[in-house]
Amino acid sequence: MLLLLACIPSAAREDKYPGIELSTGKQIYEAACLACHGPTGQGMPESVIGFKKPDQFPDFTDCSATTSELNNDYKAVIVNGGPFRGFSQIMPAYGQALTNKQIDEVLKYLRGFCTNSHWPRGELNMPRALITEKAYPEDEAVVTEVLNAKGAAQATTQSVYEQRFGVKNELEITVPFSFADQNHTWYGGFEDSTLGIKREIWSSFASGSILTFQGEVSLPTGSVKRGFGSGVTQFSPYLEFDQLFPSQTFIEFQGGADLPVNTRIAPDDLTWYTVLGQNFQQSHGLGRLWSPMVEFLVTRDLQTGASTSLDVIPEFEVTLSKRQHVRGDVGVRIPTVKGSSQGPFSSGGVQVLFYVLWDFQEGKITHGW
Repeated sequence: MLLLLACIPSAAREDKYPGIELSTGKQIYEAACLACHGPTGQGMPESVIGFKKPDQFPDFTDCSATTSELNNDYKAVIVNGGPFRGFSQIMPAYGQALTNKQIDEVLKYLRGFCTNSHWPRGELNMPRALITEKAYPEDEAVVTEVLNAKGAAQATTQSVYEQRFGVKNELEITVPFSFADQNHTWYGGFEDSTLGIKREIWSSFASGSILTFQGEVSLPTGSVKRGFGSGVTQFSPYLEFDQLFPSQTFIEFQGGADLPVNTRIAPDDLTWYTVLGQNFQQSHGLGRLWSPMVEFLVTRDLQTGASTSLDVIPEFEVTLSKRQHVRGDVGVRIPTVKGSSQGPFSSGGVQVLFYVLWDFQEGKITHGW
């Protein structure tokens, strides 16, 4: 959940407290936040604070909830109040009561309530591209729609469920369903479903880097007769590396292989996906986030004389809800070598893709608007 710093209204500038030093995060927290959030960050009892706590009232010691948030998420609520990010009005705006330096100091102090430093920080959670996997383990549900703009008429809906477990791990389930026009008759059916496990290997908040291993198994659940499946079980190991720069430019890499158990049915291939993007955020870096990106998808069959395909996807992701837990992305997939396009959703022609993403750890999809 995004943290709702539900402190009682009070002014924390030093000139409002003559003779009281308010320069450290601890001093600011005790003066402005302790009355609601308690000395340990777990929150005061309702009998003490005198109101019913909102559903998203935070426990700052809960590392699974706090580490996934960005400092900017905290800061947006502190500066502008709870409603700015779709939370309760109980949290007042402190933008006129705290200096920017004081806010930064209290953020450092709040981060200290989580005592396990092994959880990867939310700043390493880059925008999600349409095809390329991101490295950060996440709690998300994503529905992606793929429409063939040229060639055979087909529409594919892919549903993805990602559940984080433990400190560094994620379980992922992918179920695609397609409708296709085959000889002037429309057929529908499931494509091959995928089960995956992701584990963070290394991350550094200071350098903005995260490295992850992901292993997937694709099950032949689709109808080969209708062209909705490969007809073979396939294993896919990947390495994923994401890098965020101070300029809010980011690069994402995914490299691996698709290894079917029977290469007479489907060939082995190598994949190398790259994403280059830039974050732009409204309201002085605290509001709606816009992330234009471009993906480069390189695939090569491990066969003598096989060609290498390169598809390019210009796209952009935008946060849709105030809470930024619902996002959308739209792009166009363009094969650069005619007829050689391969990989997920590939049809060999131009495609339009878009998704809606729900980060369910942040609350219900209907909340935060």
